[in-house]
Amino acid sequence: MTDLSSVKLMGTVLIVSEDEEATRQLTKAMEELALSVEVCSNVSDALEKVNHNKFEAGFVDFLLRDQAIQFLKRMRSSASNRNAVTFAITSSTTETAHALKAGSSFALERPLTVDSIRNTLNAAYGLIVRERRRYFRYPISVPAAAYRKGEPEIFGKTVNISERGMAVTCTTPLIPGAEVRLQFSLTNPQLALTAECKVCWTNDRGQSGLSFLLLASSLSSELQVWLAQKLEEQLPDRVTRRFQ
Repeated sequence: MTDLSSVKLMGTVLIVSEDEEATRQLTKAMEELALSVEVCSNVSDALEKVNHNKFEAGFVDFLLRDQAIQFLKRMRSSASNRNAVTFAITSSTTETAHALKAGSSFALERPLTVDSIRNTLNAAYGLIVRERRRYFRYPISVPAAAYRKGEPEIFGKTVNISERGMAVTCTTPLIPGAEVRLQFSLTNPQLALTAECKVCWTNDRGQSGLSFLLLASSLSSELQVWLAQKLEEQLPDRVTRRFQ
């Protein structure tokens, strides 16, 4: 089994099944793709995890019948997990059709084999990485300037950045709820950004969390490309080689 302690993890997957052999096979396949795995043998425990955690993907065994459909519905209604890639483990073509109709993105039909699991994951991996990117925060420290209407500019440094916002450290505390215009330049490759932001939180270390209110569509696209490159750089070589 792969030692995940020394690799960058690309996300977390939730497996809901009482089938220990299926769980073992799927866990091994996830580890090959640098994905962390959490396992639940019952849906009630799984739903509790869905309510409090972010998952890039979820597998549910349709041997759990109506509870499997309940799980898929809860994933789709979850604020954090509604876009997660979902997989159904099924036992017949009829059950597969039922699972896909219920909202599963993919289906794995028994008997599970190394090839069937890998082929399905190869088809789905791009979607899993895209979902990871939506919440991916890249740590970066570069100079930043915040401008508030009618007030002196505030200087600081970035802490991290995502598609939706960022964290900064400023010389003057930012006030939650305030709106600021932030200017900074990312590096490797260079990307200059100006964004209208809302301050969401501050802490006693002088850090503030900002959400993007307005970012030009061209800059938003360039930021997505920049983050995608940074995320890809974190992929283990064995994963990169697999998808070349």
